Amino acid sequence: MKEIKIPELAESITEGTIAEWLVKKGDKIEKGDPVVELETDKVNVEVNSDYAGVITEIVSEEGVDVEVGDVIGKIDENGEAGGDASEEPKEEPKETPTEEKQEAPAKQEETTETSSDNSVDVVASPAARKRARELNIDINTVSPRDPLGRIRPEDVEATAKGINDKKEAKPAKQEESKAPEATEFSKPVERVKMTRRRQTIAKNLVNVQHETAMLTTFNEVDMTAVMKLRSERKEKFIDKHGVKLGFMSFFTKAVVGALKEFPLLNAEIQDKELVLKKFYDIGIAVSTDEGLVVPVVRDADRLDFAGVEREIANLGTKAKDNKLQMNDLQGGTFTITNGGTFGSMLSTPILNSPQVGILGMHNIQKRAMVMPDDSIEVRPMMYLALSYDHRIVDGAGAVKFLVRIKQLLEDPYDLLLEG
Repeated sequence: MKEIKIPELAESITEGTIAEWLVKKGDKIEKGDPVVELETDKVNVEVNSDYAGVITEIVSEEGVDVEVGDVIGKIDENGEAGGDASEEPKEEPKETPTEEKQEAPAKQEETTETSSDNSVDVVASPAARKRARELNIDINTVSPRDPLGRIRPEDVEATAKGINDKKEAKPAKQEESKAPEATEFSKPVERVKMTRRRQTIAKNLVNVQHETAMLTTFNEVDMTAVMKLRSERKEKFIDKHGVKLGFMSFFTKAVVGALKEFPLLNAEIQDKELVLKKFYDIGIAVSTDEGLVVPVVRDADRLDFAGVEREIANLGTKAKDNKLQMNDLQGGTFTITNGGTFGSMLSTPILNSPQVGILGMHNIQKRAMVMPDDSIEVRPMMYLALSYDHRIVDGAGAVKFLVRIKQLLEDPYDLLLEG
């Protein structure tokens, strides 16, 4: 019998949630076949089988949290698809079901009494062992409700509750009396479990607010020149490069140009040191059904406009198809987010830690603007927002950085020449 284990996923990921089993008990699989889809903090990954054979047991069901190394299923290398051979040993206790059920509590009590001295091995699911560790419960003291003696997470919870009822009877009653005020509503509600990714997003956003001195500065940019240039070049650009000339390539190249002049916006804090990065991996925030993800355009300073547009299009497609890999999301140095695609006029984007800067783009609206000669013209204007970590970046530096982006976008021909 071989075990299906959660493999090493990535340096920063040690656990996940079983999103979907791609096989079922009795299925015959080959070595390398995907057997389960695992939801992690950032992306969904498929776990492949290291063995060929028949699935004889699914240890951890969908929705269960698992860690690297946990056994989530078992494979019989000599089994037959749909066969019951693997279940034969489980039939033995059914010969006298009434007696077994009646005697089970007594046997469990005996195990509980002797386990602390004899360190009796118990049959428990990985999820149950994990929950026991979290609650500081000796797994040998848990009484299983399964007739076959297998301990599951709910058994651990029941044991923990019994201990708490004995030791903290009064506090428990107080909690019960307070619970309805916090959890019950007089009108209909729907409770939906947060996905692991949404939990991680929530945690990270709160951590950024607590761990950084985040400020936001604003400016506005006249998009006339960019829009004119796009209109003039769009047909030739598509014919030559096979990709559309969008706004994001202009903003990406403008950000890179400004970062070269203001390197503190391309840094991060590590302990008591500033790490000034000499490369420009620009994160582009993308909204998906599972939440916001930030895939990274690598070495954006070395790409021309067409290269930037191809990378953004490719990463956007992968994000929407839920096919992003871990290396698509790691190592960004600065982030751009475009709330304007949803109609946002102004916002204060939150930093993508450990980065110290994020640029927020917004909706383009025509507004009456006073020109240098005091004439009034209708111009397509966009508000820009730069959130930055004041621990590293002073206000003057942040303002000048955003002004430089404005200048580059209002005279984009320099960007094309640089690109």
